[in-house]
Amino acid sequence: MSLTEGVVRILEDQAAEHGFTRVKTVWLEIGELSTVVPESMEFCFDAVARGNPLTEGAKLEIIRVPGTAWCMDCSKSVHVTSRVDLCPDCGGAKLAVTTGEEMRIKEMEVE
Repeated sequence: MSLTEGVVRILEDQAAEHGFTRVKTVWLEIGELSTVVPESMEFCFDAVARGNPLTEGAKLEIIRVPGTAWCMDCSKSVHVTSRVDLCPDCGGAKLAVTTGEEMRIKEMEVE
């Protein structure tokens, strides 16, 4: 719930800065390796947005970002589903996560 409240606060800050009065759609990127559960964000967004003239009725679109890492053993970018995965190509353990940990507002449609 607190993450969703944070998203709404960011929208309120942006509305004050840029002068829009209503958010119609928010596109939120959520990484596969983040601790954020997209379904929970969708559920909480409806609850948090309700009663707020800026966000009430706004649609939340979740963009899921796959987890990827750079394998330092075989020099390949590979898909991972956990921070402790081994390289699916060579079995190496020296992986540096490159995507999938993020949660950010990518885009919004406003009036």
